[in-house]
Amino acid sequence: MAVTARGAPLFEKRTHLRVCLQGNTCCTEEMEDRFGQQSKQDFENLVDEMSHTLRSTFVSRHKRFDEFFLELLENTERSLNDMFMRTYGKPYMQNAEVFENLFAELKRYYTGGNVNLEEMLNDFWSRLLERMFTLLNSQYVITEDYLECISKYTDQLKPFGDVPRKLKAQVTRAFIAARTFVQGLSVGREVAQRVSKVSSTPACIRAVTKMLYCPFCQSMPGVKPCKNYCLNVMKGCLANQADLDPEWNQYIDAMLLVAQRLEGPFNIESVMEPIDVKISEAIMIMQDNSAQVSYRVFQGCGQPKPAGITRSARGVSDVFNARFRPYSPEERPTTATGTSLDRLVVDIKEKLKDFKKFWSNLPEAMCVEDRVTAGNASEEECWNGHTKGRYFPEVQKDGLTNQVNNPEVGVDITRPDTLIRQQIMALRVMTNKLKNAYNGNDIYFQDSSDEGSGSGSGSGCTEVCPTYMDGTAATEIPVVRADRSGPVDNSAPLCAPSVALPTMLALSALALQRQWR
Repeated sequence: MAVTARGAPLFEKRTHLRVCLQGNTCCTEEMEDRFGQQSKQDFENLVDEMSHTLRSTFVSRHKRFDEFFLELLENTERSLNDMFMRTYGKPYMQNAEVFENLFAELKRYYTGGNVNLEEMLNDFWSRLLERMFTLLNSQYVITEDYLECISKYTDQLKPFGDVPRKLKAQVTRAFIAARTFVQGLSVGREVAQRVSKVSSTPACIRAVTKMLYCPFCQSMPGVKPCKNYCLNVMKGCLANQADLDPEWNQYIDAMLLVAQRLEGPFNIESVMEPIDVKISEAIMIMQDNSAQVSYRVFQGCGQPKPAGITRSARGVSDVFNARFRPYSPEERPTTATGTSLDRLVVDIKEKLKDFKKFWSNLPEAMCVEDRVTAGNASEEECWNGHTKGRYFPEVQKDGLTNQVNNPEVGVDITRPDTLIRQQIMALRVMTNKLKNAYNGNDIYFQDSSDEGSGSGSGSGCTEVCPTYMDGTAATEIPVVRADRSGPVDNSAPLCAPSVALPTMLALSALALQRQWR
């Protein structure tokens, strides 16, 4: 038996060690327990360190994009308010709440509110039509019933030209892409944070202890583990994390697709910055065609009652007497991020590409040379779990089911980690939303007991829906009817279409649709 300089035993025959080799060793059971505790801390710290860049990137980029979009909305509303005040003055001030509601609803949608974008935008143009018609016909008494009748004409008359249709398509696609992309960053952040907080099993800790600290018991503290030995230990310990990789990679691909849309046709910055000019253009179209619009409304809804000489003395020119000045590209709002959306997207795309296959590559990253292992260059001079020498067992493949014959870690392949399965489902749901956003569609989940309705924004498709690139879709034929506020001229060219035929067609289509289901 070897002794120290002080006469204390250096090696003793130990028969109660549970992890390290029994026999002549300098380790006691108490030391082995401490090694186990240290191994657990070392392993969890290493996983935390290896995933730090991933987690911090998702946290910081989510914050940047969220701040950018919110400030873009604020700056756009402020710009519209300032410019409309200078251009339209008092008429705008008296009707500013119409525009305030528009931006409030856009912000509510972006922040996750239950807003149907298309319905909200249609309502905005209807409210604007009512306000403008009242201003342009101030010589008449326009009642609520009369305004209700006017709203029936919106689709047929197109008082604002083609601006509402084009703007609805652009705004809807851009906001769906922006909101979904930020939601995607949030999901990636949460998944990375939860999965990196690894729950190590007792079998894993035993394997890590044997790999990192049992060489000390053999008086070989300077001998590092063989790389393939380390890979088998880490693949066993991180088997469940590796199962996340297929869904993670699909999620990354979907994020990259939506990022492309943010750079191109769904760029919310290019849609929102000139929105004041586009709305003003619509107002000018309505003003230029006010006489024709009023004439056709009078034919369909009847002649409203005169308001008296005081109000009728005001002319159209007193209402809107200035055209909006041209939009200047130099007037881009300065945001907190100090950059444009294009630059933000270029940055996140590069980061996302680097994060593909992150979880399946994690064992390799943890077993890099000089960090934990001796590397491939020292195959004969590394710790193989028993002594210093070559490690012969084959390296296992990735994933839980491939660890059935792992020589280093006992893995129960019949019991997948519940937390990991939850994250896989979260990624799957987010990937589906991202694919829909790529096509310009929003998605929400309907209650099974209410197939015909649902809450949330978008078209209501639960699968990938047809993309309406021009913002048009089949719509119900509006019914034009006489209102109680006035008689209808029998010679009016606008006649009320029959409700029976569209209704029958709609019922037939619904029946066929259910039949094909």
